[in-house]
Amino acid sequence: MSAPAQDNHRTLIDELLAEQRNLTAVERFSQKHEREATPAQARFYRDLIPLTLPKVGQQYAFEVDLDKCTGCKACVSACHSMNGLDDGETWRDVGLLFSDNWRAPQQQNITTACHHCVEPGCLEGCPVLAYDKDPVTGIVRHLDDQCIGCQYCVMKCPYDVPKYSARRGIVRKCDMCSERLAVGEAPACAQACPNEAIRIAIVETSVVRGAFSEKPGDAARFLPATPDPGYTLPTTRYKSARPLPADLLAGDHARLTPADAHPPLVFLLVLSQLAVGASVAAAFAPQPKGLALIAAFAGALSLGVASLHLGKPLKAWRAFLGWRRSWFSREVIVLGAFVSLAALAAATPWFAPLARLQRPLTIAAAAAGLLGVACSAMIYADTRRAFWSASQCFGRFFGTTLALGTAATLATMGPFSPWLAALLLIASLGKLALENRIFLHLVDQDSLTLTTLNKSARLLTDALGLAARVRVAFGVFGGAVLPAFFLAGHAGSAAWVAPLALCLLGDLLERYLFFAAVAPVNMPGGVAS
Repeated sequence: MSAPAQDNHRTLIDELLAEQRNLTAVERFSQKHEREATPAQARFYRDLIPLTLPKVGQQYAFEVDLDKCTGCKACVSACHSMNGLDDGETWRDVGLLFSDNWRAPQQQNITTACHHCVEPGCLEGCPVLAYDKDPVTGIVRHLDDQCIGCQYCVMKCPYDVPKYSARRGIVRKCDMCSERLAVGEAPACAQACPNEAIRIAIVETSVVRGAFSEKPGDAARFLPATPDPGYTLPTTRYKSARPLPADLLAGDHARLTPADAHPPLVFLLVLSQLAVGASVAAAFAPQPKGLALIAAFAGALSLGVASLHLGKPLKAWRAFLGWRRSWFSREVIVLGAFVSLAALAAATPWFAPLARLQRPLTIAAAAAGLLGVACSAMIYADTRRAFWSASQCFGRFFGTTLALGTAATLATMGPFSPWLAALLLIASLGKLALENRIFLHLVDQDSLTLTTLNKSARLLTDALGLAARVRVAFGVFGGAVLPAFFLAGHAGSAAWVAPLALCLLGDLLERYLFFAAVAPVNMPGGVAS
């Protein structure tokens, strides 16, 4: 048999061009994938998503079959990779519930992401309206381009869902892969679960509201060891053929880790309350010039430092937008008005035609300042964290206002006033007593497990113990010992700078502990390795 004729005219370039026309395996797969009308994995997850949109009074919700969850974290990995998250950023977590009863041992893996609540705390608290609840699907979405990075939604969400990205300066969260759902594709977590433990269901919002409103405070109606569902009405449905005992413990229930101290907020709160205290004192002082200057300077400095807390400080001007529902926005508006009035009151002595307006401006500034302190207290009380109860927030914040305002008055006034010295002593000791009530919870007789207040008390004696002791020392020495000593010796106003400085340092430490010692109830975490 003769050999086939060869083309003697083909050059190397011809060979290379012919090779380029051959598709690689990756390119052939890509073409096949693009020719398909539906996603390649559709046949595997079509039963995991609804085929119709929710009707009026309904919304999408995650449904988790606890009997199928093995804790493999494929859902966590898929969510991270398919949504292009940053290193260390997760929108879905896997935790653990377990029983410490050796007679009835039990362990249960819990996968959790955003619960797309009926009444989302993040949405209610956001000062710039960066959250939106879709009117059709009920999905709670975060609008990245609107976020200023204030992190208040992180405090408001009891389930630790919003995640702050320091690199981006904004918060991000799970949106149930809404873009995939819109084209009939399942969320990343549902696609990746090898046991089909995660699916999307349609729930009646009225049923969710009724189920979680019957017994307020009973967290086990949702899941054991979780926050009270009556606060935000989470829609995620956890189902199991084995009812979960209400006394199960979270895998991380014994973990004691100080929270983020938020240093800019520490200075904002203490300096603004010093400013308000000085402004109130100036409203009654016969010579208010010095106090008015302290109020204006401390108030302006507090707002300047506060901007350092924001991930996107250039967007801070938008913080008033949520005033209808967010205490954060209300604080911004009221403290902004206070600082403006305090600055005008401080400037009037240098303008003779306006001198007669100093007293009215000072009174107006004092009124606005007191309202601003109340708004500041409500910001944290509204998070419903036990350590930040309304009594603690209002007591601490107005206590700081009274103590520092009195100390500033004694440091600037001419003739000595024993009544003011006694007021400083009483205010300082009363505030210290309020703060240290937390140590009554070192041993909680009403609970066999660690409560959030028990955790806070233990943090203040262990990891935060040194700061707590130094705070008490500053408070006692600056607010009680020196005032009592000066009362006996009738010290002049210059000597009262020391108590003011010590009280200021003590309150800065107190506010640091206010943030660092809070121990919120979150979704169950894993056992520390």
